[in-house]
Amino acid sequence: MKQYIVDAFTDKLFGGNPAAVCVADSFPDDKLMQDIASENNLSETAFAVKDGNSYRLRWFAPKGEVDFCGHATLGAAFVLFGFYEKDSESIVFETAKGRIDVSRRGELIEMDFPAYALEHVEITDSMIEALGAIPLAAYCDRDIMFVLRDEDEVRYLQPDLELLSLLDCACIAVTAKGSEYDCVSRVFAPKYGIPEDPVTGSAHCMIAPYWCRRLGRDSITAFQASLRTGVLNCTACGDRVKISGKAVLFSTADIKIR
Repeated sequence: MKQYIVDAFTDKLFGGNPAAVCVADSFPDDKLMQDIASENNLSETAFAVKDGNSYRLRWFAPKGEVDFCGHATLGAAFVLFGFYEKDSESIVFETAKGRIDVSRRGELIEMDFPAYALEHVEITDSMIEALGAIPLAAYCDRDIMFVLRDEDEVRYLQPDLELLSLLDCACIAVTAKGSEYDCVSRVFAPKYGIPEDPVTGSAHCMIAPYWCRRLGRDSITAFQASLRTGVLNCTACGDRVKISGKAVLFSTADIKIR
């Protein structure tokens, strides 16, 4: 089975968020996919299988399968456009979250995702203790998003990861209005064995609609302030979010399974 490692949401190696992408004729059994993801020890490993005119896509984190992953979707599309669908301008993925349409837009790859709901939730003492900060507001869907006072508070936040893992959500995002970019964010997913995710497409299905609404804009440029950093171009379209970015190939390999 062929495996590729791609740095997503960046135009430079060792930036953005690395994802492993395995392209197979059929899905290996779940345990093997989980073992491969654990061995890779990246935030996500994507498995893509061609099915007629589309691809079925699944994602595994080191500690389990996840139902949605943005950067590994970008990585999978980058690999398929580069090696398997060189003459195509679009790819359709069938996933646990439904259909995801992906298109080439010059140097960018654009993904059409479902937007998350922005359900306002009460800020609790346990949230404040886990964050080590008092957020201005909190919103919840699959993930929980905390709006912080300013960009510096986002950049220098030192949350308690053990306490964050107890919150009832997949990922925890913190965000604030940016200076150079429209917004600045960080994302944590300790429940899945990911202390801090370098660049998170899925979380921007909540972050982007929020900031588009706050700023009165249809589109924003978002910056994720992890150590590796990454840039996401986001457009809010009602109940959909279009997220685009660049990617670079780090390595290719053959996985030998006996």
